[in-house]
Amino acid sequence: MNGLPVFRAAVVRSGDRLVRAAAGLSDTGLRAPSGLPGWTRGHVLAHVAHSVDAYVWLLRLAHAGRPPGPRTDAATLAAAVERDAALSAERLASRLRESLDRFAAQAHALPAPAWDRLVPALAGWRHPAWYLLLRCLRELETHHFDLGVGHGTGQWPDGYVSWALDDTLTTLRAQGFPVASVEAVDLGRRWSVASEGPSVAGAGHEVLGWLSGRTPAAVLTTDGPVPVLPAPPAWPQPPLPGWGRVDDEA
Repeated sequence: MNGLPVFRAAVVRSGDRLVRAAAGLSDTGLRAPSGLPGWTRGHVLAHVAHSVDAYVWLLRLAHAGRPPGPRTDAATLAAAVERDAALSAERLASRLRESLDRFAAQAHALPAPAWDRLVPALAGWRHPAWYLLLRCLRELETHHFDLGVGHGTGQWPDGYVSWALDDTLTTLRAQGFPVASVEAVDLGRRWSVASEGPSVAGAGHEVLGWLSGRTPAAVLTTDGPVPVLPAPPAWPQPPLPGWGRVDDEA
């Protein structure tokens, strides 16, 4: 993948911003509701820390070519998030910092050939190791928004927004999502999606906010009389076309 150093640096910057936000919370602020139903800010930060740990495990798998130890399953991960959501703000910010430092160190140590090695997401689909940089960046930026501390879609970096729109709209095109085109007017980008349906335009971060279920469609413009835009599917989804599933090898 071209641009590995750029995305490694983007992950570091995004992670630093999120750690600073976490460190600025009081224990009371950490217990406040987040933008995700049923989750406090503590749940969001604990989820991010454990997701980054999962990405570290996959980077180590790509490096060694074999599992680096037992893999945490979904039920164990959910229990760990619930447990760590109750930590103090100071301890949880430190926990997140440690996870991000491990990710950065492992990404720096990964030899060039290993970046193309396919690794399995917990949901069963495969992707090259380089895609972990993009997954981690998406995790950090999306959940920084969910934290509800003023990091809106307008604070999402243009490079992240452009990649995430490419990734999301390629999948939606393959799924037949009923929107003719999407335009990110500030980025000078336009995507053809379907043969018919409304054309949607707005700032790239606003479009991504809508597609990711974070912001309403009302901030966007459409051609002709304002239609009721279709509801985007659950986000994010595995890239489609992608790299197959683990069970495809059976």
